[in-house]
Amino acid sequence: MSSKILIVDDEAHLRMLIQQTLEELEDDGVELLTATNGEEALETIQAEKPRLVFLDVMMPKLSGFDVCNRVKNTLGLSDVYIVLLTAKGQEFDRQKGQEVGADVYMTKPFDPDALLEKAREVLGL
Repeated sequence: MSSKILIVDDEAHLRMLIQQTLEELEDDGVELLTATNGEEALETIQAEKPRLVFLDVMMPKLSGFDVCNRVKNTLGLSDVYIVLLTAKGQEFDRQKGQEVGADVYMTKPFDPDALLEKAREVLGL
């Protein structure tokens, strides 16, 4: 089964950084997808069914919280593993992330090795 990872961030340089961090997984058959805003993320998740989503919180159109809530609670896609990435590290934001169903909450700046390790863990590589 081919594994897909969706990278969602409205900042191009961050999407690129995460892609570069994860590109060695392509050797294991992992497909990397990207989206630039919440609406695009939701459409891609529904169409492509990625196993793992690295999701920025603060984005135009729909926030990462909104996307996560819709994926986990409205659409019931519990098998999509969502890692919220945000510059907001306050406890309130962490709690909101848990409430909307995020599997993991990571603050920026993040350790690229931690992202790669999390991807390998989730995909079983």
